Amino acid sequence: MAKIFVYGERETMVNYANALEGVGLEALFSQDPSLAKSCDGLLLPGGGDIDPARYGQSPAGSETPDPQRDEAELSLVADFLSWGKPLLGICRGVQMLNVALGGTLIQDIPTALDHKRDPDQGDRVHLVTVPESSFLYPLYGGEFAVNSSHHQALDVLGSGLRLAARSQKDGVIEAVEAPDKRAYGVQWHPERMSFALRRPDTVDGRPIFEFFRNLFL
Repeated sequence: MAKIFVYGERETMVNYANALEGVGLEALFSQDPSLAKSCDGLLLPGGGDIDPARYGQSPAGSETPDPQRDEAELSLVADFLSWGKPLLGICRGVQMLNVALGGTLIQDIPTALDHKRDPDQGDRVHLVTVPESSFLYPLYGGEFAVNSSHHQALDVLGSGLRLAARSQKDGVIEAVEAPDKRAYGVQWHPERMSFALRRPDTVDGRPIFEFFRNLFL
């Protein structure tokens, strides 16, 4: 069974644990990056905003960052890429993957109200479109609905990343991948679209985690 490192505490990331373990992966949650070397893959979870200084900008709509987490996850991305081990980024995680590879972010997207979590109703839902070359195309086809809970988005793509999905309505980048598809990420939250959290107004998030698992077979 492949072991996946996740920077953080299991108690606050139960949905990620359930999704990883639901497809037969072992999840190691820790804030000690030194434990990552024993793991087979990396999951970068959602969370707060990345310090804009990490991508050469001054604050312009970003929320207060967590410098310790930023530093740890940037180092983890570099390590796992250098080791040739698979990597999956979710929401903040896909942003971190992009920043680690030299990309930039839109700190507060003009259409944020179409993407931010509704304080009363929870995640929003919108359509995304994907090219046939995307890892997502065999899973879902060229257009499908996902949940949404973010106010930032990828801008300039990092070195070696290519587009894997866009928001149909406004063109916001919703997923990216490396050419070999062993490092990839999505802006939505598939862990909140799968297993006990499966919802009728989006696709099933489980295939994204199954795709990750299959990289270890």
